[in-house]
Amino acid sequence: MIIPDDVAMLVIAIHAAPHRLVLAFAGAGSLGLAWLHAVAGSSRTVLEAIDAYSAQSRQSLTGVINAPAVSAVTAQAMATWAYRRAQSLSDGAWPLLGVGLTAAIATDRERRGADRAFLAIQSAVGVQTAHLTMTRDQQRIDQEMLVSRWLINEIARACGIGAEETKACQQCPQDS
Repeated sequence: MIIPDDVAMLVIAIHAAPHRLVLAFAGAGSLGLAWLHAVAGSSRTVLEAIDAYSAQSRQSLTGVINAPAVSAVTAQAMATWAYRRAQSLSDGAWPLLGVGLTAAIATDRERRGADRAFLAIQSAVGVQTAHLTMTRDQQRIDQEMLVSRWLINEIARACGIGAEETKACQQCPQDS
């Protein structure tokens, strides 16, 4: 697998940080998980990851919430589930993160609404949420790469990796 150099540098820094995480994603972000695993040290960082792609799977994570599948509320519920799961998988000796990502990217069917993603990261001190809007003229793989770069960049920030390092991630979208 080819991992862009700028992303690889961020992943190395993430693996060097003391944080451990559980990632729950739906719709996009799987390339970000693959990048985390492509660099040695992922067993120190990733406790578990789940691709909650079906409505039933997302509902098992979030409970019954009155929110669209791709929304800040859903990403936050996924991040909360992931944080609690991280707590159950760890002995509490290191900082934990629960990451929730839900996205609607280019598809082969008619879909209402913008191509977009919501990301939430739950830590012991609270939850941070961001969103990303994409243009419909992008191919699905390009949107997957964009969302995955954004995911890695935001995990790096949550791990306390400085602005200089996250700025070095070329083509990483900024919060919008």
